[in-house]
Formats: sequence, structure tokens, C-alpha cells
Amino acid sequence: MPNRLAHETSPYLLQHADNPVDWWPWSAAAFEEARRRGVPVLLSVGYSSCHWCHVMAHESFEDPATAALLNEHFVSVKVDREERPDVDAVYMEAVQAATGQGGWPMTVFLTPDAEPFYFGTYFPPEPRHGMPSFGQILDGVRSAWADRRDEVGEVAGRIVADLAGRSLTESLPADRRPPRPEELHGALMGLTREFDAVHGGFGGAPKFPPSMALEFLLRHHARTGSEGALEMVQATCAAMARGGIYDQLGGGFARYAVDATWTVPHFEKMLYDNALLCRAYAHLWRSTGSDLARRIAVETADFMVRELRTDQGGFASALDADSDDGSGTGKHVEGAYYVWTPEQLRAVLGDEDAAFAAASFGVTEEGTFEEGASVLQLPDTEGPVDAERMASVKRRLLAARDERPRPGRDDKVVASWNGLAIAALAETGAYFDRPDLIQAATDAADLLVRVHMDWHARLHRTSRDGTPGANSGVLEDYADVAEGFLTLASVTGEGVWVEFAGFFLDTVLLQFTTEDGALYDTAADAEALIRRPQDPTDNATPSGWTAAAGALLSYAALTGSDLHRGAAERALGIVTALGGRAPRFIGWGLAVAEAALDGPREVAVVGPQGDPATVALHRAALLGTAPGAAVALGAPGADEVPLLQDRPLVDGRPAAYVCRHFTCERPTTDPEELAERLRG
Repeated sequence: MPNRLAHETSPYLLQHADNPVDWWPWSAAAFEEARRRGVPVLLSVGYSSCHWCHVMAHESFEDPATAALLNEHFVSVKVDREERPDVDAVYMEAVQAATGQGGWPMTVFLTPDAEPFYFGTYFPPEPRHGMPSFGQILDGVRSAWADRRDEVGEVAGRIVADLAGRSLTESLPADRRPPRPEELHGALMGLTREFDAVHGGFGGAPKFPPSMALEFLLRHHARTGSEGALEMVQATCAAMARGGIYDQLGGGFARYAVDATWTVPHFEKMLYDNALLCRAYAHLWRSTGSDLARRIAVETADFMVRELRTDQGGFASALDADSDDGSGTGKHVEGAYYVWTPEQLRAVLGDEDAAFAAASFGVTEEGTFEEGASVLQLPDTEGPVDAERMASVKRRLLAARDERPRPGRDDKVVASWNGLAIAALAETGAYFDRPDLIQAATDAADLLVRVHMDWHARLHRTSRDGTPGANSGVLEDYADVAEGFLTLASVTGEGVWVEFAGFFLDTVLLQFTTEDGALYDTAADAEALIRRPQDPTDNATPSGWTAAAGALLSYAALTGSDLHRGAAERALGIVTALGGRAPRFIGWGLAVAEAALDGPREVAVVGPQGDPATVALHRAALLGTAPGAAVALGAPGADEVPLLQDRPLVDGRPAAYVCRHFTCERPTTDPEELAERLRG
């Protein structure tokens, strides 16, 4: 019989709806039930494409004996971390403080007042590798609750007090200022020390795509001419594009590599990674003209539209790492959809083309993955590549792979991640003359307005099948959607997207920002948790704090708003504090700081829509590498965007106006001159 999760919209929660565990969704009713029964709460947090979440579900939550123990002695609460990042953040902070590490599935035991007292992540069904079994953990917690309740309460109280005492205010510089040039140079030096000069990227295994740091490095190169910054981007992007983390047949990136060489990925594919990397590769092409960067940007954009677009026009969250292994047993195996053996190549391609494919993609008899299978890579071989033969091989392998059982798709639409996708698709479409990508970005923006936004310009974080979720947007939702809308406006010339961005940024100022310039991840009127989450550092996506700073800065450039400019500069104070110490973890903030230092430059392109001269000037403006340049496009007399006001044609011809630091240069009608002005 289905449990309470059967009424939820989250695909992750629905995966657990038929468990014998009597799951509750996160709700006041769940904690009231725990108080009524006098039992602790088991909080289990995960997400639909998490491999070890699936493992623990199969081993423990589908086990009748374990379920009986949970149902008798606990109230069990299941949370989708992508749907409730605030709940996830608060308890993950506690887990990391207590254990020194974190991850998913996250397993936390709480009092009926939602105070944590025991923590962990994955627990196996039997003791192994020094870990206790999940059953042992349940027995231990049950005994402690029954026999040492006062001690448990004291532990929970100390943990909550410790979390409540943590504040970032003291980290902000007294004058709340953005970083100075020498401080951004110090951040560059910090990244240089952590750079993997052999394999690209930063740090060791596991290795994650450093999307936000790449954006900082590209902007730093544009502003300063630093060749070292550009070389780190080029080496990292080439290594990822040729590695197993990139899907050599279908495009798109996996979540991370389990090794330091980008060879073996954790096979889940997330919307946010692909949106951020699509934009990074497009910006690398803009800076260098790299054919590889162009190919990866376009293929990644096509992957998002082909594999993640929903019927309503938004973009789904993720594809699972696991899929049916095709054995007929129903067994799900990580990577089964993506890996190949030499025998499988021969079955699809025949001996000669299979040998060519094996050599081209690094497929060996020994394999690079499990059971002799290989993850496809594209080693940088010497000599010319038979492009026509390669295209034929890829086409046939992709067709054969499409016949395999596909990974599951989490089709909930997350506002912030769709904002990132809108920005990436709009720019990629503009750079490479792909109006279909711009239309896909516009459709997603329309969905966010129609479904995710209410009459008070407040955002729902998620939707599914065109129905909004009950959960409120967090800071990153408002910031990333504003960023996406501002980018879409710059590409399409439709000023309405600037207006919508302004609504969301006003909410950021009213609900998320303190007087001293700090930002919180949840709104002032959001559900109260044991701590109001606040994290300025990047994780897999830009932090809400620095994403808001970037959107506020761009909006101020387009509208002339001192209020939004001042808020952006105060928010960047945290980058001044952390940029030199932890540049890998505040990359987007460093990128925004580069834009603030450069101006950002404000570009108004005025001319009749569709006029070839207008189009040429607009393209030159979009391809400018000046960090964070704000571009507005409109017909003569347009006033939807204040930057366009009082900008006449020049001798009856379309013109571009470039302003910076409250000073405007003379207008130009020459696209080449405009391009020169917008070089970093």
C-alpha cells in the first residue's frame, strides 16, 4: 500500500512511495506526530539521480524488517534536497561539523523539535569497511532515546546553539567593498597553486567541473591579458571535452569524475552542470575562436534540449547514473547505458570500423570501467582525423545506444537551474546562429513566468507537468532566474525580461538582504528552521549570494539604479574576504568582481529590428569579451530599458553607445570599432 509520499510531486519522493517504510514528507504534521508518539525523527535526504541513495533504498528502505523497526520506533521523513535546499543545507552543515564530511544520502536523527543529535550518510545493511549496519544504528538511537533522553536533548541543544552562533557578518570587510585588482590577482595565484598542470582542473580525485572558476579566469584574462589564466581554462576545457566525463556520442557532461584524469565519471547528468559548462565553452570560443570549444558548447546545448526539455518548455533536473543492464533481470547498474566493450563495438560496426572506434575512443579489452567495459574518451591523437568516418561511427553507435534501456529522468523543473539554462542557451544560440536555441530559452522563461511566479512576483522553486510545487523559491532561484532573464533580454532585445528580473531582484533586496550587505539563502518570511541558512560559497552551482550580486550589478548597468549597484557592491564584500583564501569555492563571486572592476561596460545598440546594420552591431556587442558587459538592444525611441533612452540614430544609421564608469564614448556605427572597444 503506498505511503504518504504517493501524493507528492517530486520524482525522488515518488520513488519511495511504495516502500514499506511509512514515510512522511517534510511537514509540521510529521513533527507533531513524533511529539504525540514520543519518538525521534529519522530524516533521510537525497535526490533522484543519486546512486548511493538508490542503493540504500534497495538495501534498507525496501526491506520489510527494517521498515517495521522504523515504523514502530521512529517517524520517518524523506526530503528531496533539490526541492528543499534549505532543509538540506541546515542539516548538512550539522553533519559536516560533526563528522568532517557529508554527502547523500544524508541520514540524520532529530528530536520532535527538529533538533539533530546523530548523523551519517550511507549505512549498509550489514557491518562492512568499518561502518556499522543501518540496523545497528537504529538500535543504538532507539536505546539512547529510551534510556538517555536527557543526554540526547543536551547534545541536540548544544548542536543547535553551535549552528545558531555561526555568522558570516564578521567575515565582511568593514567598508563592504568589492575586491581590488591586487586581491583578484591574489585569487588567480591561489588557483594557479591548485591547478593540475598534467590533467587540467583543480585538486585531485574526485574531480568536479570548475565552471565558476573558469568564468573568473576568462574574465580575468579579458581584463588583464593574463595568459596564465587563459591557459588554465584551455587546458581544463580540453581535458574535460576529451575525457570520459563528456558523453562523446550524445553530448553533455556527467556530474564529476571519480579520478583525477577525467576518465571515469559518476554518470548522472545534471541540468545545472550542463548549463554552466555550455556557457563556459561558449565564452571560451568567444575569447579564442576554438573549434573544440564551439563544438562542445553546441553539442551540450543540443543535449539539454533533446534530453532534458519537458513538454511544458522547461528543463528537467537530471538523468540517473543507473539504468537497466539489459540482462532481463531488472538489475540497475551505474553507467550501463554509456559504456562499451570491444565486442559490443564489433556487433554494431563490424571489425574494421570497430577497430577504428576502439582506437579513437580508447576502448580496450581490459576496459577503463567495470567488467572490462570502457568509458568512451577522445584522446588527443596525432595526425588527421577521418571526420566523415568518425561521424558515421558516432551516428551508428548512438543509434545502437538508443536501443538500450535509458536512465531515468527526474522531470521536475527547478527555477534556478532553468535560469542557468536560459542564459546558456540564449548566448549559445546568439553566438552560433541557432535561433532554435534562443527559442528554447524563451520557452523556458515563459514557463517560469506562467507557472513558477505568483501575482506578488514570488517564485515557486519547482514545478512538474506544469503544476507548481508548494515549496518557495530560495535566493539562488531569484538570482539565477534574474540572470537568465537579463541575458535573454540582451540577446532578444525584449525589455520585458529586464522588467521581470527587476521584480525578482526587488524581492532579493526586501526578503534576503540585510542592512550590512549580507544575504541569506531563505526569505525572511520563509519557514523557520533551526538555523537560517547562509552560504556565500559555490557548490555545484554559483552561490545564491554571489549570483544575486551578479544579477544586481547587471540590472544596475541596464537601468542606472544606484540602489541595486550599491547592494551588489556590498554583497561583493564577502568575495574580498574569501577570494584570496578559497578561490575555488567562490569563483562566481570573483567573476562578478571582475565585472564590477571593469565597469561593467554598458552597451546600447539602437536601430530598426532586423536591419543588417543593427544585427551586425548587436552581434559585435554580444561577442565583446569585456567582463560582464551589459547589452541592451532596441529600436529608436525604445524606452523599456533605461540604458536605451535618449539614444538616437547617427546620421540615420544604427548606432552603438558604450558607457563605463559614468562616462559615455561617442557612438559608433562600425561593428569592428565596437568590437575593439569591447575587448577586455
